[in-house]
Amino acid sequence: MTGDPALAPRYVVASGADATAVLRRLARAGWTTREGFALTDQAWDVTDARLALYGRIADSDTAELALYAAARGAGIVAISDTTADIGRALLADLARIGPVTTDPDADLGTEPADDAGGPVLAPEQRALLERLAGGETIAAAAAAEFLSLRTANRRIAEAREVLGVRTTREAVLAYLRMRREGA
Repeated sequence: MTGDPALAPRYVVASGADATAVLRRLARAGWTTREGFALTDQAWDVTDARLALYGRIADSDTAELALYAAARGAGIVAISDTTADIGRALLADLARIGPVTTDPDADLGTEPADDAGGPVLAPEQRALLERLAGGETIAAAAAAEFLSLRTANRRIAEAREVLGVRTTREAVLAYLRMRREGA
């Protein structure tokens, strides 16, 4: 049985004290915490191990290891400056896997949510549609979200399918309706 890697906790916090607070909460919730982001487990999916890895992200190699571990289902508590390039890129990359928070006191909600019955857009799709609604081109929205143009077009096509519309313009309008209704 394998779990859903999107449900593993992902935090990017500013200090070691913030990371300690998050790690204590995760340990009380049954997560095993370990320093460093390298995974030695032979199995690809480590979600069921409930492993939360933590450490300071000082360079792109460490950020890559953290992202790789998150993709395999490990929880991540990264200490990084989110105003620096590495921190911003890490946040954007982790958000492609699932929810990420920079608030050490926030409960990430790592349990599956009840289906509200309406269309559910991924955070990346919402971000792109939000930028398009603000008047940006797809290319500008892709660059702002650290995506290639091809990936952005694919995400928008997926959003059109989820929303049941044919054009990007219709998708933006449907997104704006959803946002206004609080979905």
